[in-house]
Amino acid sequence: MNEKAKMLAGEWYDANYDSALNKERIRAKDLCFDLNHTKPSDIDQRHKILNSLFNNEFSNIEILSPFMVDYGYNISLGDSVFINHDCYLMDCALISIGDNTFIGPKCGLYTANHPLKAIVRNKGLEQALPITIGNNVWLGANVSVLPGVTIGDGVVVSAGSIVTKNISDNQLVMGAPAKVVKSINNNEK
Repeated sequence: MNEKAKMLAGEWYDANYDSALNKERIRAKDLCFDLNHTKPSDIDQRHKILNSLFNNEFSNIEILSPFMVDYGYNISLGDSVFINHDCYLMDCALISIGDNTFIGPKCGLYTANHPLKAIVRNKGLEQALPITIGNNVWLGANVSVLPGVTIGDGVVVSAGSIVTKNISDNQLVMGAPAKVVKSINNNEK
């Protein structure tokens, strides 16, 4: 099994020294560079770059620069997704973002785990676990989502929170680590 297959299977893999994965990351970073240096008013060119980056055609999404990913092909976006300035999606595993989701500035979605023991970590090993974000979610500014987390539909994550565990539908969470503050009743404002 090659390193990419291990990565996609959630197994420990060589993240730093595998030439095929390095080449894929460079391609994605070049496309992010192009996106980040394209005028906001050049919507057609920005969509062309995003479609190439994600290896998919998306309609009705908006991603503001600067924006960075590791691979691009491990990102699934729903309709009407908005990603604000200075976000990083570390997509070593699948990052799935549902419809009508708003991601505030300076958010990070991090799929990578590293070994705790330095002697093993120094070998470049990494494990990637997927992140799933439901529909109608709002991540406030500077939110971090850690590997393997699922965020349910209708969740609001307060600015500056660190999401370390799964969150069920219709919850307001905040803090480091993020904890449920209250349930959201969709029948009230």
